Amino acid sequence: MAAAATTGPGFLSPTGVEIAFLLVGLVTFGAALVTVTTKQLVHAALWLVVALGGIAVEYLLLTAEFIAWVQVLIYLGSVVVLLLFGLMLTKAPIGRSPDADSGNRWIALGVAVVAAVALVWVVVDAFRTTWIDLDGPVQGSTKVSGEILFQHWVLPFEALSVLLLAALIGAIVLSRRNDPADEPAGAHDDARDDARDKGKR
Repeated sequence: MAAAATTGPGFLSPTGVEIAFLLVGLVTFGAALVTVTTKQLVHAALWLVVALGGIAVEYLLLTAEFIAWVQVLIYLGSVVVLLLFGLMLTKAPIGRSPDADSGNRWIALGVAVVAAVALVWVVVDAFRTTWIDLDGPVQGSTKVSGEILFQHWVLPFEALSVLLLAALIGAIVLSRRNDPADEPAGAHDDARDDARDKGKR
């Protein structure tokens, strides 16, 4: 008697959801690549919107609706707006900015490739035999996500909040600095005359 063949998920027969997940992942990867390679800061922020939106769509495809909407509300609605406000407050150039390139592009690329390979290896090794039932109940429910966040990840969550607040405060401080090139031509002469009048008194 022949043993019954076991059927299970496989890579040779992808479903429509898996194909959509792959396509959205490629678009997200392309947007992230443009974000870190473009020399126009505003364009980088806008491509970051596309990359973060793609991640939200990936969460939706993984039946984690709550995490997807948190991605939209927090990252698309807060972090990107914070970056744009920081660019505006610091008077960042709209066009190409050669000063944004530090000359360490190849070193940064090497570090990014090593970090990406390490991250993919860790994730694949951790979830090698784990499969998500896309037709089953929602995985990323509010209750489960809240328990995991506030039991195991509360410290990184608060640290990220403080980091974003510090970035906004730093942008405000940089925007309030007086640039000598922006001051009126006679400002220094007026200050010198005031100082001379006080000395005569």
